[in-house]
Amino acid sequence: MAVQSPFFGKREPDAFASRHSASTAAGLGATSAAAAPTTASAQAAKPAPDSQGSKLIVGPNIKLKGVEITDCDTLVVEGMVEATMDSRVIHIAAEGAFRGSAEIDIAEIFGEFDGTLTVRQKLVIHQSGKVRGKIRYGKLVVEEGGQLSGEIAVGVGPTQNTAKKGADGAAASGPAVPLAA
Repeated sequence: MAVQSPFFGKREPDAFASRHSASTAAGLGATSAAAAPTTASAQAAKPAPDSQGSKLIVGPNIKLKGVEITDCDTLVVEGMVEATMDSRVIHIAAEGAFRGSAEIDIAEIFGEFDGTLTVRQKLVIHQSGKVRGKIRYGKLVVEEGGQLSGEIAVGVGPTQNTAKKGADGAAASGPAVPLAA
């Protein structure tokens, strides 16, 4: 049987490893017991592609404009993004900027966010972070030096009606914390 070059498919190296283990097992009986657990543990140590979820990284000096980002578990912004998105996690690096609308479970801001931000769980604004616009959040952490300004409300409801009640005060499901913009 002909051996294929590892440059043609991304599963090729695994095929070579299993062939190597099989040839070692055939040639060396004592070593085969040690080789099999090593291969199995190496495969078990690799996370499944689905366990990390989908991740989009917009690198430094890159501008992504006028898009709708969908089916992205984690967005890392190191450049400039103008978009609309619904995701699980957003991480804006110190040099990064996001403008637009985002509905997120967890937001970690080191750079700038300008627009409409709904954070269903936790919004973290670090020392260099600046968040401006219409902001809704479940929990808020602001480091010393972090900036938050605009229309801000605590409590994220399943509908926009609930969010408006939260902005009005007493009818909110969670405690309302008035913040001066």
